[in-house]
Amino acid sequence: MSNTLLRIYPSELKIPFELKRQNSGILELTNKTDHHVAFKVKTTNPRKYSVRPTTGIVLPRGSCGITISMQPPKEIPTDYHCKDKFLIQSVVVEDGTTQKDIHSDMFSKEAGKVVEEFKLRVVYIPANPPSPVPEEEEDEIDSLDSDVDHEVQMPSTFDAASRKGYTSGSQASHDEGVSLTKAVLSKYVDENQKLQQELDLLKKKRSSSDGGFTALFVPFVFAFFVFIGYLMAGSNV
Repeated sequence: MSNTLLRIYPSELKIPFELKRQNSGILELTNKTDHHVAFKVKTTNPRKYSVRPTTGIVLPRGSCGITISMQPPKEIPTDYHCKDKFLIQSVVVEDGTTQKDIHSDMFSKEAGKVVEEFKLRVVYIPANPPSPVPEEEEDEIDSLDSDVDHEVQMPSTFDAASRKGYTSGSQASHDEGVSLTKAVLSKYVDENQKLQQELDLLKKKRSSSDGGFTALFVPFVFAFFVFIGYLMAGSNV
């Protein structure tokens, strides 16, 4: 039979189970009507549980929370099965009714009075849920962590020697590279100077050859014209 006065959530009281430690579960009561509704909580094992509050008034369309705490268990039950149950009774009351006005007779079943009852059982759940990461991935992560720790814990003497050897080798390679670079640079400078000297010599030779040609060409032209004048004078005679 569904309740018409209160909606109770969840439908099972789930309490984390942990040896020698107190844990709690929470219920939410929601008033589905436009009237004031009184409630009362009962259990089959009152010494094992503490309920706050055990009675109360839920306002129209309002809600109320109930905290149920379980005493620290001393042993693990078979298959984590719990036989304890809770009963929540509810009844419509007059407007303005407070928690102090609630008494046991309100929940007595009489003709013309509607007293609803909702039963729910206790369910134990793990206090520490398992990790969603698969076990194989966890093992792989642990292995990687171990490798990192091993590298960090290597002897400092070996590290110092390795760093010293690496530095010496790097310095020697650097010196060799610098010497090679200087030699190549010097070679190219010498070749450049030689090419410059040859170019200057070539320019001088070209200049001297041009000047000599001009000096020879002028007397040759003068002699040519003298010879032509002589021929012309001979023909006139």
